[in-house]
Amino acid sequence: MYLIAEQPYFKVQREVSSIEQRDVEYERTIYMYNEKIVTQHREFSIENVLDMSYRVIGKEGGLLYLHTNKGVYSYTVKSSPQQFINAFKEHVK
Repeated sequence: MYLIAEQPYFKVQREVSSIEQRDVEYERTIYMYNEKIVTQHREFSIENVLDMSYRVIGKEGGLLYLHTNKGVYSYTVKSSPQQFINAFKEHVK
């Protein structure tokens, strides 16, 4: 198994205490290997990923969508994941 590409993404989690509410941003990475795609909490066999797409939201960044046979998973990115998507499409040809 070898690494093909990686894409940073981030997760915003709201933390609430008795006196305040704040949003904490966690930076994570999606790794694409020749056999699977791995995120912080999920693993997708490359055969189960049907497609990838990207939608710009706001002035910069957007959502990277992984279309799988079990549904669509979205990941918030700060920059275009086009190179990651292109690497996937080249790999699954």
